[in-house]
Amino acid sequence: MDVRQSIISTAQDLFMRFGFKRVTMDDIARELAVSKKTIYQFFKDKRELVCLVTQCHFEDNECQMEKLEAESENVVVFLIKATQMMRGHLSKVNPGALVDLQKHFPEGWKIFLRHKNEVILKSIANTLTRGQQECYFRSNFSPEILATMRMETIQAALDERVFPSQKFDRIEVNTQIMEHFIEGILTEKGRKVYNDYLNQYTGDENTI
Repeated sequence: MDVRQSIISTAQDLFMRFGFKRVTMDDIARELAVSKKTIYQFFKDKRELVCLVTQCHFEDNECQMEKLEAESENVVVFLIKATQMMRGHLSKVNPGALVDLQKHFPEGWKIFLRHKNEVILKSIANTLTRGQQECYFRSNFSPEILATMRMETIQAALDERVFPSQKFDRIEVNTQIMEHFIEGILTEKGRKVYNDYLNQYTGDENTI
């Protein structure tokens, strides 16, 4: 891994663990055991680094989701596995990171909103449409409306102002919201696949 990529990877790890505002360029340099001057050879300031880390983070997530969908035997299993993957991500993300991005790094926030509207929403809507076509999901709802609702609940589950970590476990919040969402869209065919999968993996800590 080259120096520039090492800076991006280390910054992403620190930002996700401690939040965008709290982590300084000094912290990143210290973690890498390099001088801060070395970082500034590649990035003009922290804002540029935040934007690049945000972009890379969402691109990585998109690739993981595409791979997961390709490997899932049907759309119901894909949703379950996507939830499991999200639980893993949430366990590593500081609950204040999203608020930090919105309040202190508007350029990074724009990247988040663009990814949300142009990638995540379309992906969820396409998944819901596919589930309807394959008769796993009810036909009497609008994929666009439910995709928007699902996207907003994902964001709310990450928002410290909505679900403060002193009161709520964010992984449990996300799990319950997702369970509620899936249960509400399944047909009998979809529910059988869903229940069979859960019964098969009962006791697995990675089960939804």
